[in-house]
Amino acid sequence: MTACAIEPSADPGNGGGPRAGCTITAEGAYGARLARSGEGGDSWYPERWTLDGPEPYAVPLPGNQPEEPGTEVQPMGDGRVLVHRVAAGRHVFALLYPTGPGTGELPLGAVECPADATGLRLLPPVPGGERAYALAAGPRSTVLWQVAGGAFGPERVAEVPGRCSGGVWLDRTGRMLAVDRETGGRTKAVVVDLERGGEVSPLLQIAPDSDDRLLLADPDSGLVLIRSDAPSPGRERLGWGVLGSTLPVRFPECLRLPDCVVTPFAVQPGQVLTPERCAVALRVDGAFGSWVGVWRPADRQVRHLPAPEGWLTGAGLWTPDGELRLPCSTPRSPCGVARLAAPDVPGTGGERSGEPGETGGQGGPGGPGGPADSDKPEDSAPEDSVSGAPGEPGEPGATDTSAAAPAPAQPRPVPLQQAPLARLVTK
Repeated sequence: MTACAIEPSADPGNGGGPRAGCTITAEGAYGARLARSGEGGDSWYPERWTLDGPEPYAVPLPGNQPEEPGTEVQPMGDGRVLVHRVAAGRHVFALLYPTGPGTGELPLGAVECPADATGLRLLPPVPGGERAYALAAGPRSTVLWQVAGGAFGPERVAEVPGRCSGGVWLDRTGRMLAVDRETGGRTKAVVVDLERGGEVSPLLQIAPDSDDRLLLADPDSGLVLIRSDAPSPGRERLGWGVLGSTLPVRFPECLRLPDCVVTPFAVQPGQVLTPERCAVALRVDGAFGSWVGVWRPADRQVRHLPAPEGWLTGAGLWTPDGELRLPCSTPRSPCGVARLAAPDVPGTGGERSGEPGETGGQGGPGGPGGPADSDKPEDSAPEDSVSGAPGEPGEPGATDTSAAAPAPAQPRPVPLQQAPLARLVTK
């Protein structure tokens, strides 16, 4: 048995986009990253950030030896940090925590992958922070592992046919996991139900011959951010939709930035029944570097803002009241948070709070300025062509055999454009 490879420069968890400089818990209390020791040092060590107090602060968690650059770290809900190392042909997991001047380490066990597996990587933090999962993708199937929070070390939870990437939690309990599954040469987002033994059901199917990936989801409003080539075959575009909506997924022109890689990394929570008003934070990577974009589905333009000094690029979180918090690290301020205020009403300016290194206005480095293009009718993808009549949630094509079927104990995600929730979407 040999170890699965880890690719340090790209993150399959966000559609193959660049890795973020920090991982933050679903509730935003803690962050974790690999940091370097000393000026220009080559030694790497895990570092935990506490983000929910009056002032952010970082705690170094060095082990007995430096970490490899590809080591994955993830904060848990109790403040410990999960570390994923590759050693002696195995994937080794442990929990790190501060013990006065030193670092405590609780070994969790190891996972071995077949030689033909393409990689094993941690999934995004689970809501609640008590568990952690990893995906091991093989040529014909993908294994989902629970690597923390179990009773006996890493546990094999489910095996999904096809090669899976991505990973987005759809609820606040950590039951419903969406992954991008490649089968038959096409990639479609599917849902894995962890309480039904890993049962798989379709989620995102815009057109039969399109590649449709789920990038982010907000459980409160149902807003989802996707990447698909349905509107422009062979060219992927960013779009948005609402879980269960009967309206087609939309691909706004303002999200098309030539010669740039645009990656959504945070959605404003708490906007129940108003997905079009959720603020979305975008990481924009271009020839002039990286900067921040702020956009709402109800607003037909992206506001481009210079990245704050020392931004841990691609990391951040929204508060329910519309403040974007970006973790930053500079020699002068090794642990800091820059704050941006989202526009309150579509069409207003993106004023920002007075944190160091923050400026207002539009037009980030290399970012387009001026008015954004409006949504056009051709920006919408075709209706879901693989579904029949709406049936059991999560099972497209099933026919309704009763006049009033009992509601399930817990609602399950359904493929976009099938459930009767069109009234929740205004654009």
